[in-house]
Amino acid sequence: MAGGRLPGLLFLLHAAARLAAEQEVENLSGLSPNPEKDIFVVRENRTTCLMAEFAAKFIVPYDVWASNYVDLITEQADIPLSRGAEMKGKCGTNESELEISWLEQAYTLKLFFLKEGHNTSRGPEAFWRLSRIQFTYDTGERTYFKDAVSPGKHTASSHRLSALVTPAGKSYECQAQQTISLVSSDHQKSVQLLLSEVRLQPFDITADFVFSEEHKCPVDQREQLEETLPLILGLILGLVIVITLCVYHIHHKLTANQVQIPRDRSQYKHMG
Repeated sequence: MAGGRLPGLLFLLHAAARLAAEQEVENLSGLSPNPEKDIFVVRENRTTCLMAEFAAKFIVPYDVWASNYVDLITEQADIPLSRGAEMKGKCGTNESELEISWLEQAYTLKLFFLKEGHNTSRGPEAFWRLSRIQFTYDTGERTYFKDAVSPGKHTASSHRLSALVTPAGKSYECQAQQTISLVSSDHQKSVQLLLSEVRLQPFDITADFVFSEEHKCPVDQREQLEETLPLILGLILGLVIVITLCVYHIHHKLTANQVQIPRDRSQYKHMG
């Protein structure tokens, strides 16, 4: 009897362990005040392991017939990432993935992240980066593609990508718009991915649903410097003026207390 219960108990324990290790994915885009911005969270073992916030749009060229129905002309589809997107994710020690699909999987975006290290003059340092992008789209979908010639599914991918490079343990932040070029299987056309308002961390999240310290992109750093530089210069100029006025006031006070020697020699006889 006890021998019969043991396999059942082991099965229950195994099932409980699998349940505890289940992955949770959440689309929290509705929490963003910006209707163009999406928020995605991947959790494993009830702990956040990947967070991504960004606004994304794809510019996809495609062929249509000219008015003479003989020549082909190129049109352009502007495809935003929809708020009702479905998502999957995978977290790992050195590799993580985020997959987003929308409009009944007519469009699918896959982001691949890699964490690695290198030696510097300060010693070994680790960082993570966006290592690959894959975008699948269907030109037969009529919301964004109008009268496409030979409609069908195509895949646009990055080539030797190293983007969003960030020190390990930090999140990446960039409010400015960034453009990443992808090469499509549709006659090697160039698809543009426009990213903006990005906050992203695929590794080493220490608090549930909370980004680690941000690492700002160079464009944001430059814009922040351009905004603060006039203020700094104004403060320095104001400080110089105040110091100059103080020195003048002190000098004037000191010279006013000194005995004034007459410049006219005829006045010397009245002195003493």
